[in-house]
Amino acid sequence: MSTPRRIVIVDDHRIFRAGLRAELGASVEVVGEASTVDEAAQLIRQVKPEVVLLDVHMPGGTGGGGAEVVKMCRDLLENVKFLAISVSDQATDVVAVIRAGARGYVTKSISTEELLSAIEAVAEDDAVFSPRLAGFVLDAFGTSGFAEDVRDEQLDRLSAREVEVMRLIARGYTYREIASELFISIKTVETHVSKVLRKLQLSSRHELTRWAERRRIV
Repeated sequence: MSTPRRIVIVDDHRIFRAGLRAELGASVEVVGEASTVDEAAQLIRQVKPEVVLLDVHMPGGTGGGGAEVVKMCRDLLENVKFLAISVSDQATDVVAVIRAGARGYVTKSISTEELLSAIEAVAEDDAVFSPRLAGFVLDAFGTSGFAEDVRDEQLDRLSAREVEVMRLIARGYTYREIASELFISIKTVETHVSKVLRKLQLSSRHELTRWAERRRIV
C-alpha cells in the first residue's frame, strides 16, 4: 500500500476545510491548514507538503488570493505542487492561478474520488483541470501551453513538466534559462531533457526542435 500524500488545505472557510479533511480521510495525510495568504505561505514553507489544495479567493497578503500564495512559494514549486479548488469557474481566476504556477484547477463540485485522483496526478507533476476549465487554459496559453491536449501518442508519453522543458528547448532557451524560467535546477533540466529524448527516440536538441515545430507546440 502506497504512503498517503502529504497535503495542506488552504481555504478561509473552516467548515469547508473540516468537511474536506473528513471526505479525504486516511487517503491523504493532512499536515496543516491555513485560512489567509500569509498564513498559508508560512505554513507551506514550514511543512513542505507534496500537494497544496488551494482556494482562489482568500484574505491577506496584497489581495492576490491563491495566486499570490503560489507566487510567494515559487522557489518550492519543484517539490510542492498546487491544486486550486474553488467555487469559481471564471476564466480570469483559472488563468491567474495557473500562470502563477499551480498545476491544476478543479471546482468544489468535484467528487471525492475525482479529487483524490487529481491530487495524485498533480503530485506526479501532471496537469489536471475540471473539463470545462481546460479550454480557458488552452485559450490563454495557446497550443504551446503545458496543458497541451493534442492527442499524439508520442506526446502522451511526456509528463507536463517534460512538455514545458521541451517547448523551451525548442524555442532556443539554454539550460540555465530554462532553470530560471521554471524555478528548477540546471541538473533537473538536464534530467528532463534526457528523458524527453529517450521517450521520443531522438538524439539531439536539434531533432527535438524539429519534432516540436511539426506539432506546433513551440
